[in-house]
Amino acid sequence: MRALPQILRLRPNAHIIIIGDDKVSYGAAPPPGRSWKSVYLDEVADRIDPRRVHFLGPVPYATYIKALQVSSAHVYLTYPFVLSWSLIEAMSAGCIVIASNTGPLHEVIDGENGMLTPFFDVEGLASKVAHVLANQRTYEPMRAAARATAIDRYSIERCVPKLVSFVAR
Repeated sequence: MRALPQILRLRPNAHIIIIGDDKVSYGAAPPPGRSWKSVYLDEVADRIDPRRVHFLGPVPYATYIKALQVSSAHVYLTYPFVLSWSLIEAMSAGCIVIASNTGPLHEVIDGENGMLTPFFDVEGLASKVAHVLANQRTYEPMRAAARATAIDRYSIERCVPKLVSFVAR
């Protein structure tokens, strides 16, 4: 959320789509009577164009996948938490992933298939997103590498036999 004002300023035609519930699933609860969305939105509300930031809330899985498939960039931040299925989904859809440089993501993002940025570096995140948006063709190999990583390491054809073997042992 803190990067939104700079991203929107640097890319005046960009629209931001935020998908998901604003309930707490993991981590600390927001202040009483608030959601984390409201806390951070209040922080930047006077510096963003609400016509360009779209909160879709929870959406059907098919809608989520379609949104990933047409995304110009996918921001994935986790601090500190485990690697999520949503990152693998974004990579399998061929997204250009800009993710937090946190331990769980080192397993997957290697610089060829996505970018890492320090979690608290708001300016750096905004700059990377703006650069990706302005240079889509440059990042086509990264899109292909992201998809290849997801398929090669995490596809059902790869994972189910390993899981069956593990359980059998």
